[in-house]
Amino acid sequence: MEAAKSAIADSEYEQANYYFRQIIESNAAIPSEMPYYFAETLYELGQYDNSANFLQKYLQINGHTAENYKQAKELESQLEEPLQAIASCELCDYKGYRYEVCPTCHGSKQIEQECHYCKGHGIVGCSRCKGTGIVTKKNVFDITEYYQCSRCEGHGKLTCPVCEGSLSEISPCRTCSGFGKIKSDQICDHQEHQAHESKTESEEKVIGTESIFNNQ
Repeated sequence: MEAAKSAIADSEYEQANYYFRQIIESNAAIPSEMPYYFAETLYELGQYDNSANFLQKYLQINGHTAENYKQAKELESQLEEPLQAIASCELCDYKGYRYEVCPTCHGSKQIEQECHYCKGHGIVGCSRCKGTGIVTKKNVFDITEYYQCSRCEGHGKLTCPVCEGSLSEISPCRTCSGFGKIKSDQICDHQEHQAHESKTESEEKVIGTESIFNNQ
């Protein structure tokens, strides 16, 4: 904890992030003031949503008696603008991570793919005769009589009603669920870019809020 605070004092936020993660991964008891310092670190790394989550947890745990209560409220105010920018940006998700064009449909949202209903076979089993081609019926003498299934004409199979035997279908892309984009781990700057942007170490080391407090 002290090493992390020292790193923050030296503006070494990547190093502080590393120390905090080591504390979390050790499964040791979380110091009561750590969520604030971690929130401050995440803010400096541009992980605003994650920072807000830790800050909220810090205030919930410590309340008005928190050692860094005043600083926490100031950080809360500082987070308002970047969080609003995330909320109004169409280039990133609600956590502030930039979308990438879906590599499967290339942004078209739909794609020709194997029929989900018949699994690319073009035929399905007849539900009326359970794929046997024969249906049974008891006559007035309680004797079972066998008839050719009129629905499948005794074949036991039917042309797939979804792809109509073509084996494929035009449907929402399964990779992006018809959104045309997928989430990345790149923090969004809310600007349109022409060239591909590289990931930074801080963007790859995202830690969920809930997992840290599971043992509290």
